[in-house]
Amino acid sequence: MNTYIPSREDAYILLKKYNKKEGLIRHALSVESVMAHFARHFNEDEEKWRVIGLVHDLDYEMYPQEHCHKCVELFKEYNWPEDYIRAVVSHGWGICTDVKPETNLEKTLYAIDELTGLVASSALVRPSKSILDIKAKSVKKKFKDKRFAAAVDRQVILNGAKFLDMDLSELITQVILGMRPVAEKIGLKGNL
Repeated sequence: MNTYIPSREDAYILLKKYNKKEGLIRHALSVESVMAHFARHFNEDEEKWRVIGLVHDLDYEMYPQEHCHKCVELFKEYNWPEDYIRAVVSHGWGICTDVKPETNLEKTLYAIDELTGLVASSALVRPSKSILDIKAKSVKKKFKDKRFAAAVDRQVILNGAKFLDMDLSELITQVILGMRPVAEKIGLKGNL
């Protein structure tokens, strides 16, 4: 039986080994921070949620055509636990995998992955260029404009909100709050 539990440091080293693009590193840090926020909300293991958030797109930069599949091989090579691997794979449900999110952790990762990108894009077009003063209402307005951040899959966000039994505005608010502690690291402190 595998008893190895990856630490945040282990996850960060692995992330940097397979991801060099600053945008992907910032996205990983955003998702990590939001996952920690939700772990506290659900009274779950914050370190585990952080680790999974940090490495959720491990294979995306180097193996985009094998996203959520190549990572299985990579994680196994490093002896990662099966539930961590399953959580990462489940965030691609309906997009590139058929592994449906089941746990709070998996549902949260699925719900917030695309949304962190929309929130970040929404913050960058504000005069302040900051996540520190953005409200859900502004993001929701951008959500409705399909041309804005067109690569963001709105249906995944809606499905995720349903998974978490949250109204879209509340989910957006929680994602904003989850991203604020890393505003500077992710380039969204702006001029505030």
